[in-house]
Amino acid sequence: MPTHPTPPPTPSDPPAPWWSRPLPWLELFATGNFAFLAVDIFMAHSMNRFAEASEWIPFLFSLAAPPVLVLCWLIQGRLRPYLPGDPLADGPPRWRRWLARWLGLLIGALAIVVGVAGMILHLQSHFFESQTLHNLVYTAPFAAPLAYAGFGLLIILNRTEHAPSLEWARWVILLAMGGFLGNFVLCLADHAQNGFFYASEWIGVISAAYAVGALIAVATFPTSRWTWRFAVVVMIAQVGVGLVGFVFHLIPNLRSPMPTVWESFVYGAPIFAPLLFVDLAMLAAFGLWAVALVSPEVLGRSTASPEPIPSSPSALS
Repeated sequence: MPTHPTPPPTPSDPPAPWWSRPLPWLELFATGNFAFLAVDIFMAHSMNRFAEASEWIPFLFSLAAPPVLVLCWLIQGRLRPYLPGDPLADGPPRWRRWLARWLGLLIGALAIVVGVAGMILHLQSHFFESQTLHNLVYTAPFAAPLAYAGFGLLIILNRTEHAPSLEWARWVILLAMGGFLGNFVLCLADHAQNGFFYASEWIGVISAAYAVGALIAVATFPTSRWTWRFAVVVMIAQVGVGLVGFVFHLIPNLRSPMPTVWESFVYGAPIFAPLLFVDLAMLAAFGLWAVALVSPEVLGRSTASPEPIPSSPSALS
């Protein structure tokens, strides 16, 4: 990807707190999502009471990954991972940087394996027996496990690309686009099971399609002011769609005739599925934020004196 020129830091650049840059927030975002997936997986696999031993793997991975990533932060002394080429004058010894970075990369790689393997196992439930559209719709949600792969790629991205940079921003936006594409497929397949009984079930499908288009556009033309602003508006709309969808899934579950509330939510509408729209909009926001830092012209600001982007270890910790 082409690189947008970023002004070099100067000794007079004031250090920026960690919360003023998107990379540490993305690190927290990915870690939090790993933890949340433990709850989601436990509910989803409770439907068949973890019939297969392999169904415990994503649940256990979701329990293990967040503490390991927190350990990485403690070892390296900050949220932002050290990359090869970072100044050695400040910060922890080299071995601690190396250990924290490779532990994080290991978690990212394992997440990709868990996600891809989960997708194959979900497809095996019906689709591989007979490759029909009916079996694809009524199989286990085959795209859902790919969430692990997406979060794994985010963890790896933070340890291979300097940020904020246009490359980092475009990768984040592309991964968010991939998430919305998966959400489009999930929404289409899930609601096809009841033949889109309610017209409102199309909202998620159409909304996800708009999100995919907007993020492809901004990844292709990241410095275009109107493309960037259109993507921001579409992402705000995704938050609204996700919250409304959450209510639409919550109400029928609360009115379910199931004997217990737990069974109502396990066998009813997937309560957390609409919140994927909110989650992915947040992910896209980190990419859009980075674009605005590197290319302030998208906000209508002059590029002659952009905000300095410090790169010292303490400045972005």
